[in-house]
Amino acid sequence: MGRRDRVGRRDLVGRRDRVGRAGAYGAALAMAPYLLIKVTWVVGSPAGLLPVGAGFDLTGWVVLNAVTIGMAGLGIAVALALVRPWGMRIPGPPVVFVAWVGTGFLVPMLPYAIVDLLLGTPSGSGDDAGASMPAWEATLVQCSFVGMGLGLLVALPAYLRRRWPHAFAGGRRSAPWPAVAAAAVGAVWLYWAAGGTAGVAHPGERGANWHALNAVCGTWAALAAAAATLLTGRTRLILGWLGSGSLFAWSGWKLPFTLYVAAAGQADASLPEDLAVGGSLHVAAVLSGVALLRALMRPGQAPDSSWSTPADRPDDRPSPAL
Repeated sequence: MGRRDRVGRRDLVGRRDRVGRAGAYGAALAMAPYLLIKVTWVVGSPAGLLPVGAGFDLTGWVVLNAVTIGMAGLGIAVALALVRPWGMRIPGPPVVFVAWVGTGFLVPMLPYAIVDLLLGTPSGSGDDAGASMPAWEATLVQCSFVGMGLGLLVALPAYLRRRWPHAFAGGRRSAPWPAVAAAAVGAVWLYWAAGGTAGVAHPGERGANWHALNAVCGTWAALAAAAATLLTGRTRLILGWLGSGSLFAWSGWKLPFTLYVAAAGQADASLPEDLAVGGSLHVAAVLSGVALLRALMRPGQAPDSSWSTPADRPDDRPSPAL
């Protein structure tokens, strides 16, 4: 490689790094409105200034939204960790795990957010179901998710490239059982999105948003299966990362609710899916998501808190432009 080629390559890497750093700051800033809205709910509902979401008592409403405040704060911290020098010193596995779950939650939701807005009924996130939000507040919630997802989408690859340039493989490796499980889960969700009713509780009560959410999650599950078995290179890495993260994050979020409803046995508590069917799908999605992530990494080079050689260690200093 000639000197001119090397300089051009360094310039390209530098531009990508600057874009990634800007994306990280943008992601943190985008999540701020959601965090502030949830804080007002937790403070305002006990004081009688804001209503409690339909289907919740005051304690349940405050606890649920306190959890989402923690999740939003963690998301902001992760976004900043992708760009600040201290983020390069955090042990590797927690950074990868939280970033994987975060992108699994947010990036696959971008098409759902667009569909939701086109339907004219912006509903925020799944945890806000039943909340009486004015349109401007629901729009801010959607913008927070879209902005955070887009920011992570450009920030995370730059961070991974700086810290572990050799840990993630683009080459083709088969992952038979996780791919089959992901494909099966995705097929069921797509079947429900298309109007299928087998395994659905009270199908007449399921609206367009529920069908759209199943369509998005089913599509990402199918893409994760395809990435593991059919694709190669960067496309395999990107789709495998997002698809496996979507499988793990969303089913990992829904599984505790499914188990709680099944254990409580309350007649007035129900979920969209039949409990046995929904629980089985979520367990399969969580397990296949973890297995597919492992298949994306080169054997023996899983991320840790160090670098393979001194030459791989990036400059911890923030970009002067940012």
